[in-house]
Amino acid sequence: MALTHYTVERAIATITLDSPHNRNALSAQLVTETTEHLQAAAADDAVRAVVLTHSGTTFCAGADLKESAAEGGPAMGTKRMLDLLRAIAELPKPVITRIDGAVRAGGLGIVGASDIAVASPAASFAFTEVRLGLAPAIISLSTLTRMSERAAARYYLTGEKFDAAAAADCGLITTAADDLDAELAVLTDALRACSPQGLAETKPVTTRTMLAAFAERGDEVQAQSQRLFGSEEAREGMRAFLEKRPPRWASA
Repeated sequence: MALTHYTVERAIATITLDSPHNRNALSAQLVTETTEHLQAAAADDAVRAVVLTHSGTTFCAGADLKESAAEGGPAMGTKRMLDLLRAIAELPKPVITRIDGAVRAGGLGIVGASDIAVASPAASFAFTEVRLGLAPAIISLSTLTRMSERAAARYYLTGEKFDAAAAADCGLITTAADDLDAELAVLTDALRACSPQGLAETKPVTTRTMLAAFAERGDEVQAQSQRLFGSEEAREGMRAFLEKRPPRWASA
């Protein structure tokens, strides 16, 4: 069964994450399908831009922790995450994320890698890695170029939940919109009026800093993430998360 859906309408490709059983976690299948859809959009001259959205109440919950355990370790999952974020940033067409629910951990990397991000009042965000014994290592490549350093320090270090208005204020998303679909229509109509060549030549101007970070630090942060996922403290954090209990280091 497919975990994503791909449609094209009036020059806009839409990729919908539809894996409600694990809150659109970044499983091998979901990442592979999403990457294939991005490649299809890149190859289609009729497509002007891509909208990345979701079904259900969660945009993306981050890494698939159960699958990571089943794969015998984090090596494959961290490599998939790095490659997916780079694919979004390198796509020669604008990517808009449409967020109408929760975004956690690795899902925030997708938001950062996209060119434009819009969220409704139902959206919420959290860099939860620190509460699991991990660090937002890979996703720092796509989020540190969007957020202010002060905001990144607060939300990376506390793991606290914040809303769409706060996400817009700190630069993680483009705008918080009460009418999400109306805002999306304004953006997609604007992109339909743009030259394909103009978009393809302009996007690299906006992503140069991010792509330089991928080139310079990609291997380093993947190795860091892989090391942390394999640590005893992270194993306890992930066990606690799956068992819905506080980890042993949490204090009242």
